[in-house]
Amino acid sequence: MSHENKQGLPKHIAIIMDGNGRWATKRFMPRIAGHKAGLQAAKSTIKHCIARGVEVLTLFAFSSENWRRPANEVGFLMDLFLNTLENETQRFHEQSVRVKFIGDRIRLDPRIIRKMQEAEELTKDNQKFVLMIAIDYGGQWDIQQAMQKILATAVRDGVIAGEVTKQHIEQALAFPELPAPDLLIRTSGEKRLSNFMLWQLAYSELYFTDILWPDFNEAALDAAIFDYMQRDRRYGEVATTTGRVD
Repeated sequence: MSHENKQGLPKHIAIIMDGNGRWATKRFMPRIAGHKAGLQAAKSTIKHCIARGVEVLTLFAFSSENWRRPANEVGFLMDLFLNTLENETQRFHEQSVRVKFIGDRIRLDPRIIRKMQEAEELTKDNQKFVLMIAIDYGGQWDIQQAMQKILATAVRDGVIAGEVTKQHIEQALAFPELPAPDLLIRTSGEKRLSNFMLWQLAYSELYFTDILWPDFNEAALDAAIFDYMQRDRRYGEVATTTGRVD
């Protein structure tokens, strides 16, 4: 897959899908109704990203901290995730979408793990678009497991502590074969990363919107992409008066 920028478009968009519960509460509905509506917003966003020419979309579906939610809500989310895998994987494959999951799978139900593995295996060679789902994921966990990988192979590879480089760490993180997000979108008005991709978002552009996730639509996505395209990404360098970066 080519990772050249297309007319200023972000190659990789990551989204913290926030506000399902508040969306439902505002409508005097149970929180699970918000999660159902949020799933429809996710499907719509995937469709629109493909249409816009975005190459990678990462959705923060369930964080390491979300296990602290009420057991009935966690159970509903897991069932919703399992049903979505069962119903959507074949459709993604037919659309040449590669499905990938990042996160710690230890606490997940074996049925979910099996469906995740089946989806990854079925779609592994697809080239049109990458859909990455972060489930039981946390940025601190990602860095921790990367260091564990490095330590576990250090003796074998002859790496000593002083020789551990940025590249060693990046290759041990959750998705070394894909570009880091160009644009992070967070809905619902919250302005924090919430332990999401702490390493990979180092130079990403951040976009916060008050829109609650179930209401995030094609126009909202276009607004975020347009905002991104107006920005000057310098990666710590300084723009000169001529417009060049020195």
